[in-house]
Amino acid sequence: MNVSIVIPTYNRLPILEKCLFALENQKLNTNISNYEVIVVDDGSTDGTTSWINKNKANLPHVILFQQEHGGPALGRNLGVIKSKYEIIIFIDSDLIVLDNFINCHVEKLLDSWRKNDKKCFTYGSVVNTSNFLNPQIEKHKIMDTSFAYFATGNVAISKELILSVGLFDTSFSLYGWEDLELGERLKKIGTKLIKCPNAVGFHWHPPFNCEQIDSLITQEKERAKMALVFYKKHPNLRVRFMIQLTPLHNLLWQILCLGGLISVDRILPLLRFLVNTRRNRLALEILRIPLNMIYIKELTKSR
Repeated sequence: MNVSIVIPTYNRLPILEKCLFALENQKLNTNISNYEVIVVDDGSTDGTTSWINKNKANLPHVILFQQEHGGPALGRNLGVIKSKYEIIIFIDSDLIVLDNFINCHVEKLLDSWRKNDKKCFTYGSVVNTSNFLNPQIEKHKIMDTSFAYFATGNVAISKELILSVGLFDTSFSLYGWEDLELGERLKKIGTKLIKCPNAVGFHWHPPFNCEQIDSLITQEKERAKMALVFYKKHPNLRVRFMIQLTPLHNLLWQILCLGGLISVDRILPLLRFLVNTRRNRLALEILRIPLNMIYIKELTKSR
């Protein structure tokens, strides 16, 4: 089999370098004849394109495409359309993989194809880390567990199948939901999710600091707007629960925020203390409580 790895990227050059070199370091078995790494530069301004062009000799599998800034859905669609091979692996540009990554996905996928048909996809493990120098030493944590059906951080699927359901919807122009919406279409035709825990990717993000709060608030508001686009396309109970558009979720987050007593402004001194004492991850998890309340309020306001 042959594999096309599709990676949209936007202003992530330092971690993209690690991502691409890890993909060049793959140890392949006899199931795989060849692979390509399709990078779609989504209008980056950090020198991504020039760096890739300067390092072509060290990146023999990388094929670069460029587009004006239009979001990851547009980039993934371009990557799939330009891909040459029958298996598509989607990863994010801040994911660093182990050297058996492609093998694990392909073996699991082929095994399922032999038993059933190509109406399936494999879902690898994602370990979150803020360790830039050695992300691969991070251990899997309970909070790394994902219950999403289809998330493009680490999945492999037949190119034929993804084309048959219509690729990603580019109306998801802001943050969030475009991959889960595609997953909803895959689920409707009976596509089977195959867990592939040995295909490990380490998802790097910078350690949390209080200067990120404004951008995180903006992200939550964008996520709410895109959630409503998702629900408009699939107005069913499952999607309502996925996007938290129920009275139960509203009540739950009101309780967790003590009716508004826990807000970003009120917990800011605590967050600064935790960051100053190097408990960045704990600070971020505490911040997620009022952030999700912001999401819920925007969701109901925009509806």
